[in-house]
Amino acid sequence: MVTTVGASTARAVAPEAGGPASHRGDADSVSVAVLLYEGFTALDAVGPYEVLCRVPRVTVTMVAEKAGRIRTDTGELTLVAERSLDSVDRADVLVVPGGSGTKATMENTVVLDWIRHIHRRSVWTTSVCTGSLILGAAGLLRGLPATTFWAGRSYLADLGAEYTPGRFVEAGKIITAAGVSAGIDMGLHLAARLSDEKVAQAMQLAVEYDPDPPFDTGSPEKAGPELQQLALQLLADAER
Repeated sequence: MVTTVGASTARAVAPEAGGPASHRGDADSVSVAVLLYEGFTALDAVGPYEVLCRVPRVTVTMVAEKAGRIRTDTGELTLVAERSLDSVDRADVLVVPGGSGTKATMENTVVLDWIRHIHRRSVWTTSVCTGSLILGAAGLLRGLPATTFWAGRSYLADLGAEYTPGRFVEAGKIITAAGVSAGIDMGLHLAARLSDEKVAQAMQLAVEYDPDPPFDTGSPEKAGPELQQLALQLLADAER
């Protein structure tokens, strides 16, 4: 099944009978591993975390190649990875964020091998922003529809994926979210899949996620070339 959710196509999506969400027992806890690496974007990781960490029976753990403090793409903020990759053999849900460290991570064979290993037994393998390019580098997106940060769309084809517009795109057990804030949308979708829609709706209220931005420039199509160039420059200037 392929599900695309965006501003013009948003709709409620119920779990498929016998689909991935049914692989876990009702009495089991659900483990979520969020991969951190040098140069990840904070909200890519924290957005899904903030939605999922309070869902009943869900435990979210930050994981990195080595446990400890991991710097974000600006270098001004760090998050702590509680676990190292070699100490995490399995996770029900994998979340891979994007960021300026994406390219280096795409070339890190230790991380890519771990992603492939976790994916073999995961219920959901997911990404936010350019994290989808990391999944692609691990060989997980070949022949699949996927989305990513707007400036990275063209790279998906090089990784064997088909760019598909939407806040997030679900293809089998892989879910890819668009840039940064779209990880919150994906997190709410996962909350519904891992629990039920009522819990997901309650979590949307709990984090008061009711977007009403002061400007209508949240997509490259709406913003136009001049703002696209400025946005990329601002991102580049903030990188450590």
